[in-house]
Amino acid sequence: MRFRPCIDLRGGRVVQIVGGSLREGDPKGPVTHFETERSAADYARMYRADGLRGGHVIMLGKGNEAEALAALAAYPGGLQAGGGMTPANAGHYLDAGASHVIVTSYVFREGRVDTDRLNEMVRRVGRRRLVLDLSCRRRGEAYVVVTDRWQRFTEVEVTRETLARLAGYCDGFLVHGVDVEGRRMGIEEGLVKALEAWSPIPVTYAGGARSLDDLDRVKALGKGRVDLTIGSALDIFGGDVAYREVVAWQRKEESRAEGGGRDPGPETRDGSGG
Repeated sequence: MRFRPCIDLRGGRVVQIVGGSLREGDPKGPVTHFETERSAADYARMYRADGLRGGHVIMLGKGNEAEALAALAAYPGGLQAGGGMTPANAGHYLDAGASHVIVTSYVFREGRVDTDRLNEMVRRVGRRRLVLDLSCRRRGEAYVVVTDRWQRFTEVEVTRETLARLAGYCDGFLVHGVDVEGRRMGIEEGLVKALEAWSPIPVTYAGGARSLDDLDRVKALGKGRVDLTIGSALDIFGGDVAYREVVAWQRKEESRAEGGGRDPGPETRDGSGG
């Protein structure tokens, strides 16, 4: 298991918002926990210095391309890029230094996975450089994928069958627990367990983390197979969890792995990189 860092961009600034509160055309805007003048490239350089690979920079709407590209240039090969990705622009971000592009809404149409669009993305960027965002909200007992800034429910549930089918198109999954994203109210434990049991390829969970203990909790629930992103809870984003302690936790995990003290994490279990 690994900690995966993040950079969320809105209006050209690094922010942390409550998941599901970003609505196009809403004059009130999203519920924002944190906003800074510090550049995305500064965060990327920090992650690079600390050897934290496989994080993501997400563009929440328009006006974020320059900051995203600067972050990718500051840490070439170390960050994935997402937000409005299509076959027409994905190559631009890969050429700029993204290790992968993260795609969600483009591959869904009328609530279903559009396999023609998905195949087009694979042809353009290659399966090994594509991550599918299957962020979801609970509906009854099911976790259902949501798109369009997490406002629109699709007909796609996160199930063993769904993950097995989509795994053939991509190198990994990014899954936000949208109901708790940005709320620091605890992780979606059932979702983490499901991802561990059902995903045949690397998967990163995000949403609700509120303490350093959540790293150990996700490690235990995910049996070392589910990585974790922590955003708004970190002190670098205005929260209470010390980023330096998270980095120290990651270093300890790496030392254990080198010493044979745990099973390989998702970056190595299928022989692919994250």
